[in-house]
Amino acid sequence: MNVAKWLLLMLLALPFLELAAFVAVAAAIGFGWALGLVLAGSLTGALMLRSAGGAHIGRVRVALGEGTFTALQADSRGSLVLLAGILLLIPGFITDVIALFVLVILLRRILEGASRGASSHSGGVVDLAPEQWHHMPDPSLPDHANRTTSRQDAKPRKPDH
Repeated sequence: MNVAKWLLLMLLALPFLELAAFVAVAAAIGFGWALGLVLAGSLTGALMLRSAGGAHIGRVRVALGEGTFTALQADSRGSLVLLAGILLLIPGFITDVIALFVLVILLRRILEGASRGASSHSGGVVDLAPEQWHHMPDPSLPDHANRTTSRQDAKPRKPDH
């Protein structure tokens, strides 16, 4: 079977698997506690989608309107938060566990970015001190001679290492 058939089969089996997991958890800890956990997971997912997911959904709408998807490809953190919120919103223990794995992956990416000392998603902007940068002409522009930069700025400079 190909991947699409397996995915469809899993999506069709998910409600039955969720029900079986709920019955098993309810038998272990009690019906009230199991129902409380499912409701707490769904409430958490709704809050995540309302706060963090709302901004990402807005970016998706803007990207779809402009026809550019490069910003969405670079924003994997927002996509992971959106996915985790949707999975938490679906009632059931299996989707909640998958959402927790997604959030662990997100937390790991955030911590790896923080350990490198770089901001993980600054929108492609690098803030340098004035002595650390110089102007480089764009070779795709047709006429470099009529630009307002000096000839010294137009020459590529070697790094001072």
